[in-house]
Amino acid sequence: MSFKIAFIGAGSIGFTRGLLRDLLAVPEFHNIEVAFTDINHENLEMVRQLCQRDIDENGLDIQIDATQNRKEAFRDAKYIFSVVRIGGLEAFEYDIDIPLKYGIDQCVGDTLCAGGIMYGQRGIIEMLDICKDIREVADPNCLLLNYANPMAMVTWACNQYGGVRTIGLCHGVQGGHRQIAEAFGLEKKDVDIICAGINHQTWYISVKHDGEELTANVLEAFENHPEFPKTEKVRIDMLKRFGYYSTESNGHLSEYVPWYRKRSEEIKDWIDLGTWINGETGGYLRVCKEGRNWFKTDFPNWLKEPAFEYKQGERGEEHGSYIIEALETGRVYRGHFNVVNNGVLTNLPADAVIEAPGYVDRNGINIPHIGDLPLGCAAVCNVSISVQRLAVEAAVNGDDRLLRQAMMMDPLVGAVCNPKEIWQLVDEMLVAQEQWLPQYSEAIQVAKERLESGNLLETKNYEGAARLKVKTVEELAQNKEAARKNASESDKAKDRPAVQQKN
Repeated sequence: MSFKIAFIGAGSIGFTRGLLRDLLAVPEFHNIEVAFTDINHENLEMVRQLCQRDIDENGLDIQIDATQNRKEAFRDAKYIFSVVRIGGLEAFEYDIDIPLKYGIDQCVGDTLCAGGIMYGQRGIIEMLDICKDIREVADPNCLLLNYANPMAMVTWACNQYGGVRTIGLCHGVQGGHRQIAEAFGLEKKDVDIICAGINHQTWYISVKHDGEELTANVLEAFENHPEFPKTEKVRIDMLKRFGYYSTESNGHLSEYVPWYRKRSEEIKDWIDLGTWINGETGGYLRVCKEGRNWFKTDFPNWLKEPAFEYKQGERGEEHGSYIIEALETGRVYRGHFNVVNNGVLTNLPADAVIEAPGYVDRNGINIPHIGDLPLGCAAVCNVSISVQRLAVEAAVNGDDRLLRQAMMMDPLVGAVCNPKEIWQLVDEMLVAQEQWLPQYSEAIQVAKERLESGNLLETKNYEGAARLKVKTVEELAQNKEAARKNASESDKAKDRPAVQQKN
């Protein structure tokens, strides 16, 4: 069995190496073609060396084609993984730091809120160019497997405007599934779930063990767990008020809704600093910086470590390899995927990108009809979908009025800022990110003039309610195992211990 798989953004060590291991653990895939492409030559070459070493030590006759010419990487590809971060960590800093001046305190900032909306503006315009290249040179039936955030917005744009069949993939459902099983003292494999909604706001609407429905008991199980009441305060509060557990982490969920991060003096009541994902200000930016710095510093040692083993038992939980395995071999896979709704969830808009259960085999990716979400859960999702729709249309058309409206409609931005503040916030973010926003060239010039006029609203010198310092390489070296795990994992928050309180 031979076909071609390409990775764009392949310099992302966390995703690329793990996904390749998962793919090449499938015996039928030992003759596939693999291409890597990335705009950063240094990162691309380091990841190529490491992955090629893995391939060679597993005895496979595959030579990775690593190139900065993405059209060459895409040529004749049947599957393309997108793990890009448009603007890199430089742009990501603006996504976190500029909103802080206006009192908007984000933990992650890559899905919704001010950071996620701007990340979408950069990502969508570039993804449409990527889709154009895919249409021109890839296999006519190429499937784009998108891991890039903001997941729903990017997947929406690629399907509606990019002309490329795109499915969005995330590990959030698997993480929450593990937590639910742990709360009940069960193994994940013994707990059956139905989870539906939108990416990062997906709801476990059915939880069963041995056929018995446990959904009504989930709140009690979480409240009685020794750690979760400390690490998942926002999620448990949402569970208490809406009746269903949500996929996304405490820190992520807290920035998607208007209630938990709008007053700086209350933020610490809802978060925990045992792990960044529990709510730390700019936590994901910090661990991404630390991971990048450690990988570059420690890279020679990575080549001395044992290679990844391409065995079924070593595969991770990312959906991508299992989808391709099912499509190519017919072995059935069940997962949760981001797709255009088209009536699967009847009280969410048909054109929205939803996350829902699906089955994959040789016949394709099939999403069963779910029906209505619980009314409160649907209401939370519909607010976010309105923001996503405005943000997608703004990015595609370079319409800064729609961009400003997306910011106004965002739950947390709207809870913290008034309209004048939002207009100035958008001006600052557009100007700061000009190099990644070609569609906004005219709006940026006008924004520059307003910012240079001197007639500006006063902003804050605000570091956030719970911001931690980026560790130096020397500090990271004190716990090399943790530093390497952070750098190498696609899911940088699998372990979520609570901070240990001193007596």
